[in-house]
Amino acid sequence: MDYNSSTMGEVKKDQAERLRLIMQEKKANPEMVRQPRVITISSGKGGVGKTNVAINLAIAFSEIGKKVVVMDADLGLANVNVILGIIPKYNLYHVIKGQKRLNEIIIDTPYGIQIIAGASGFAQLADLDEDARESFVKELKDLVYADIIIIDTGAGVSQNVLTFLKSADDAIIITTPEPTAITDAYGIIKTISSEINAPNVKLVVNRVKSYMEGKRVAERVINIAGQFLNIKVDNLGFVFEDVTVQKSVIKQDPFIKSAPNSKASQSIKHLMSRLANIKYNGAGGFGRFLKNLFGGKSF
Repeated sequence: MDYNSSTMGEVKKDQAERLRLIMQEKKANPEMVRQPRVITISSGKGGVGKTNVAINLAIAFSEIGKKVVVMDADLGLANVNVILGIIPKYNLYHVIKGQKRLNEIIIDTPYGIQIIAGASGFAQLADLDEDARESFVKELKDLVYADIIIIDTGAGVSQNVLTFLKSADDAIIITTPEPTAITDAYGIIKTISSEINAPNVKLVVNRVKSYMEGKRVAERVINIAGQFLNIKVDNLGFVFEDVTVQKSVIKQDPFIKSAPNSKASQSIKHLMSRLANIKYNGAGGFGRFLKNLFGGKSF
């Protein structure tokens, strides 16, 4: 899909006008303007499904009426737009190089969310200096119309990733039951724990085969982090292993839309409900299973 049409120009005009009105309201009534909730999604290693969780979680939020922007902050190996089948004209490369403002490269999608595309193949972006990182984070203030900004970071503990984690209200760490993924998840939590202004850290175990597997992995990471790092990690939940996920990646169509009643989709909706602090109303037999299993309680 190519959104670089005259229609896109009108969308940009609308966004600019909306931003102008919001900024006027902010000056007139500063106490009435709220800041977007920033949720950073990261992982200790690549290949754990971080981007899929970010995109589908964003769509789940949009389905309850939230204005959501997903920013692909994997500076060098971006793939949010690839998963959605979108070819952007501009991306974060143009922002970092000072050619565009962040609010000028926002892309509307057919899924009820907006995205900010990252830049693939530019190795120099993967290691920005401190001034560039801070300037880049300040650009987020342009997105005051959004309810939620989901930042999909790169994997690992680079300074870029840490900058985004520190700017977040909630830091969601994605792992899988694989030993290497668990070890690397602990590593990034350890790095976060050393920061003075650490965000609220939440753990999601992806690709679990059973409730007990997800519970076992989460408890292992959370208990070790509490014992040795003195940091509280919340168990946000897990996402079941599901063949629809891989199919959706191949089709470039988010599974929460193509298979809304699948195990993976219901899992994502449950994660969203916990973040939004709303009652989970699952659809179908599996949805009722999750609702009855977890209710309003923590995993």
